[in-house]
Amino acid sequence: MKENNHRRPLALIVDDEADIRELLEITLMRMELETVSAATLAEARTALGEHPFDLCLLDMRLPDGDGIELVREIVRDHPRTPVAMITAHGNMETAVEALKAGAFDFVSKPVDLPVLRKLVHTALKLGEPTTADSTPEKKRQESPLHGHSAAMEEVRNLIAKLARSQAPVHISGESGTGKELAARLIHQLGPRREGPFVAVNCGAIPHELMESELFGHRKGAFTGAVSDNKGLFLEADGGTLFLDEVADLPLSMQVKLLRVIQEKKVRPVGFTRELAVDVRIISATHQNLAGRVEEGLFRQDLYYRLNVIELTMPPLRERPEDVPELVEHLLASIARSYQQPRPKIEADALEALQNHSFPGNVRELENILERAFALCEGGMIHREDLGPLSRPATAPNAASGACQRNPGENLDDFLARIEREVLEEALIESRWNKTAAAKRLGISFRSLRYRLSKLGLDQAEE
Repeated sequence: MKENNHRRPLALIVDDEADIRELLEITLMRMELETVSAATLAEARTALGEHPFDLCLLDMRLPDGDGIELVREIVRDHPRTPVAMITAHGNMETAVEALKAGAFDFVSKPVDLPVLRKLVHTALKLGEPTTADSTPEKKRQESPLHGHSAAMEEVRNLIAKLARSQAPVHISGESGTGKELAARLIHQLGPRREGPFVAVNCGAIPHELMESELFGHRKGAFTGAVSDNKGLFLEADGGTLFLDEVADLPLSMQVKLLRVIQEKKVRPVGFTRELAVDVRIISATHQNLAGRVEEGLFRQDLYYRLNVIELTMPPLRERPEDVPELVEHLLASIARSYQQPRPKIEADALEALQNHSFPGNVRELENILERAFALCEGGMIHREDLGPLSRPATAPNAASGACQRNPGENLDDFLARIEREVLEEALIESRWNKTAAAKRLGISFRSLRYRLSKLGLDQAEE
């Protein structure tokens, strides 16, 4: 391989249409890039053997094969060269296939030059050093995701890979497992790190306001629109938009979101034209999104657009070896917020935490430690300061011991025990917000209050 003596970034353009190659060459030259062009896969492979490229723009259909083949080869043999696919207009299936194969991003024909320029700028930033290039030990020390378990090491390694792509990522996992932390880390390690990170809880926006909140509106577009609103997509332009609890999107908004992802354009309410937007979308939910698709509550085509790559956050009960490190980190954080010395934790208390199932995961651990911090004396947290930790360290499901009738337990007592555990779990996961707990359980607030009163839980901590 020849040594690259170019002072300017070097791009490989692979397309069998001469006019497209010429357009891309002129555009990139004006951006102060040098280019090498190829009309076939064979020519592209030859060029890759002769130069270390900073970027590759690759057409999907070529005379001697499929561009996806070359994407996989570049990812394997030239991992530092980001590849952007050139796809036919509206062919999102092809774009998704390319992203799954490892492509950095895609651009549709006819090529939108402003979109292409943004893509090139973002791709070239991948060559800049980041903490994603650190050693595994340094990455673990710098990561906001704490724990040394194999599961967390796998999460951190996958996040470092995801940071180099622009493919949509869907983060799944139970409430309190750190899905937003993972999304922020993907953003911070990637080429969009200097752009905004905008997080939105899709379940917290009233349905009638969702379109204007996401896409913006013009003053006077509807009653109450007293001023222009940029919208969250345009707020995140050049950065990352994190759609938390995406499963709560109504079907009407799912259609509009799908179009924005495909066209990379938004139309604010009251506007007659669309505005180009350049965002990376990361979504998350604690619900089973595939299950929502089967139930007809979530569009299958949108599911495939959002779930190009899935990152699963492991529940805390599956990594008890991480509890001591998390306890130290959380106690230090709590102590700083109260401007007090960090307390120590006795061995029995730490063992009790490691044996707890944590239905509310890290968020529940933080709540337990905040309570213990307030109750402990003499700078030491004892077992009794933690409150009740009665659940065994097993997954809460129908096959677990919690759903088995104890010897001598009558049916009424068995059902009351199961109901109590389900209610307590919902309260913990919603941080003792009864309105949120009722929504999580799919019952009315009045019904929740009745059930809590019947079981003697109505004095539960808010």
